[in-house]
Amino acid sequence: MKLLQQVGKTALVAGTMLALGCAGYASSAKETTAQPNIERGFQQMYNLDFGNAHTTFQAYQQAHPEEPIGYVSNAAAYLFSEFDRLHILQSDLFTNDQKFEHRGKVAPDPAVKTEFESELAKSDAAANKVLAAKPDDKNALFAQVLANGLRGDYTALIEKRNFASLGYMKTSRTIAQKLLLVDPTCYDAYLAVGVENYLLGINSAPVRWMLRMTGAETDKAEGLQRLRLTADKGHYLAPFARLLLAVAALRDKDPQTARLLLAGLAKEFPGNQLYVVELARIQ
Repeated sequence: MKLLQQVGKTALVAGTMLALGCAGYASSAKETTAQPNIERGFQQMYNLDFGNAHTTFQAYQQAHPEEPIGYVSNAAAYLFSEFDRLHILQSDLFTNDQKFEHRGKVAPDPAVKTEFESELAKSDAAANKVLAAKPDDKNALFAQVLANGLRGDYTALIEKRNFASLGYMKTSRTIAQKLLLVDPTCYDAYLAVGVENYLLGINSAPVRWMLRMTGAETDKAEGLQRLRLTADKGHYLAPFARLLLAVAALRDKDPQTARLLLAGLAKEFPGNQLYVVELARIQ
């Protein structure tokens, strides 16, 4: 049971951080005049301005109906608006194992779920069409990474089906690894590897052995190194790498590092009170 709980926890945290980060790379991988529109949408989403984020992403869809990133980005906005409404992303969920294991069920909004799944279906169709002609297209690959991460997030965090979400997480990681073979300088993509190694690497030796038997990676030191790489050199994912490093610092009883990281995030995204609340929690 403990193994399944930890696997589920890894899946949901990895997906959460991966989802908001990888989408930023997808929009920046191809320099176009429309790129600032996706960037603006994610900045709005990071600041919890979901209404304007939807407007921005929908405008991108209308201008670029063949690109999957507009649809999957809008799906992310639906999902994270639901996370915000349900108060799901507080750090103590990830630093307090008992609280994670005994977290209660939530009441999802069926209308949001319908919109979320509709946007993901459009993204899948667009990505598959692009990849059929160009299998190494970085934008389409990242859209697939994001789509699977978002599905894993919904399954784990909202439906509380931790083990079921693992399939989405594995698919997301596999595609991310393919992308890194295409472009090893995609520093945002290293988060997918770093999260798994760190979160599974903090387990006891017997549990790590069992996890490795399932094909998981459990090197805590490597995980932290990959997270720092993303935090230092990543593009849109860098803020989320810093957030996860703050969580890691709290787990390692290093509140000073966590304070520095959270203070920077609170300054960068003043509309997101999550960082302010988390900072006040450890002040």
